[in-house]
Amino acid sequence: MSPNLTANLVGHLRERITSGDLAPGDKLPSESELMAAHGVSRTVVREAITRLQAEGLVHTRRGAGSFALTPPADDPAAASAPRTLDERRHLLAFRMGVETEAAARAAGRTDPATRASLTGALAALRAAGSHPGQAMTSDYEFHLAIARASGNPYFVDAVERFGPALITMPRRRLTAAARAEHTMRLERVAAEHESILAAITSGDPQAAAAAMRTHLVNSLHRLETEANGG
Repeated sequence: MSPNLTANLVGHLRERITSGDLAPGDKLPSESELMAAHGVSRTVVREAITRLQAEGLVHTRRGAGSFALTPPADDPAAASAPRTLDERRHLLAFRMGVETEAAARAAGRTDPATRASLTGALAALRAAGSHPGQAMTSDYEFHLAIARASGNPYFVDAVERFGPALITMPRRRLTAAARAEHTMRLERVAAEHESILAAITSGDPQAAAAAMRTHLVNSLHRLETEANGG
């Protein structure tokens, strides 16, 4: 397997995703199509997809294929994936209602396995470094763990419906030009997650709800700042 062939294919697919040519929820070409179009082996294609998965740019479902950022088009999550600024605002408003209550209910209910999931997702977020797509996936896993810890299956359904698209990450954050800003933003988000985790593990529902709401309000502020060119 040629490293150059793999890197070239990764670069091509990454560009299609970050440019919007492959929108959230769009299915990537099949292995056979990629092999024919790029003159590479199946091994090269699979290695390229694995690298894109590691960056958090591709979501793969067994038997269905690989998709850009979010679940497949026949999954309800794809139809719900926010694409415009207004849709992202609406999603954050929805999350404030659902996730503040989920955090409150999770407080004091966390067992060692749940705490390990939350701590692991937080560590993965901090380790994401210059990979915004990977950070988005870790961010999502943290919020999903809280929904599960709430003990309410409807909260879990609400979070799982969106998949990683739950995290309102504008596409420009995936570009190389935005990587420098990403590290600073990542640390702020990680610190907010840490406050949520501390409140949940302390068993204080009000503090957990407040920490989650603060995080989501800050997420909305970050979204508006970026939309205004800040």
